[in-house]
Amino acid sequence: MIVELRKKSQITIPKEVIFELNLQEGDHLEVSIREGVICLEPVAIYSKAYVDKLESTVMMINEKPKDYTEGPFSTVKDAIKYLESEDNPKSKNKKTNIK
Repeated sequence: MIVELRKKSQITIPKEVIFELNLQEGDHLEVSIREGVICLEPVAIYSKAYVDKLESTVMMINEKPKDYTEGPFSTVKDAIKYLESEDNPKSKNKKTNIK
């Protein structure tokens, strides 16, 4: 597929790519150059506090797996819902938008 570089260095990503990668308006993409090729990679952005809470929860589960009766989760949304729930001792009920 060929796209045109427009004013303000903008390009339009073809619909086929958008649909195949399930991208939506507001999604973030990382732009990098690899061996002279421009690469766009979808990324999720979370606050440092959220990542720290996730890491802490994973470490507790690894250290005391018998203390946790939740999971395995069938979707990422279900896992995140648990991490944000009151059932999770590390949760502070912080809400995160999940797409």
